[in-house]
Amino acid sequence: MSNKNPTIEMISWNVNGLRACRKKTFDEFVAKKNPDLLCLQEVKLNQDVIPDDDFGYAFRHYHLAEKKGYSGTAIFSKAKPLSIREDLPDGRHVGEGRTITFEFEGFFLVNVYVPNSKGDLSRLPHRYDSWDPDLKDYLLDLRQLKPVVLCGDLNVAHREIDLANPKTNRKSAGFTDEEREGLSNLLAEGFIDTFRHLHPEETGAYSWWSYRAGARARNVGWRIDYFVVSDDLATSIRDAYIMPEIEGSDHCPVGLSIASA
Repeated sequence: MSNKNPTIEMISWNVNGLRACRKKTFDEFVAKKNPDLLCLQEVKLNQDVIPDDDFGYAFRHYHLAEKKGYSGTAIFSKAKPLSIREDLPDGRHVGEGRTITFEFEGFFLVNVYVPNSKGDLSRLPHRYDSWDPDLKDYLLDLRQLKPVVLCGDLNVAHREIDLANPKTNRKSAGFTDEEREGLSNLLAEGFIDTFRHLHPEETGAYSWWSYRAGARARNVGWRIDYFVVSDDLATSIRDAYIMPEIEGSDHCPVGLSIASA
């Protein structure tokens, strides 16, 4: 990815409905922050309501779910990608618009909205037996070709430090042993949780809050939105951060800055 700046700035945000978020803070935030790459999850758009706006980006790609107003992802880029892929290979996990991959000269960018295991954990077997292993295998295959940046709503708080109430949520979606294991397995293969890499002991750092009981005002949250990179990018990481002050969704944006090749 060619870039005149010394760093490439990336933002990931689960907007929980792009149209709703645009009525709040989205447009102003994007104009002010102006990252090189902007990745969105849960855009909840239909083909007939994709915004005409380019938000200042030369290249954009929406990948929407077949079910109207559900899931969906998008990537906006200032630089032209070498290739764009939707979903995982071999027709796996199609129909929900959960994965977009942009290939650049120096790396692959994979934007993902990982399925929620649901309150009754009815989708946990899908996560554990299928989704998480398949995503890991895909990322490992990409890494054979060039470095990989994974971002998005991974729907898991990896460690106890990553949520406000770990003891009472051990069997809650997003903090089950199985979901945590899925992310551990990826990190064990040579991937880095960039925020924890730079801020290993920082507490109270969350990216999602329930709308109930004033959770956000009290910062009773979860860190479930990530930038994860293959370890060949470790020395390129310049900053990894969370922006809890940015409202407009039940998630806040997270960011990554890496050295430009």
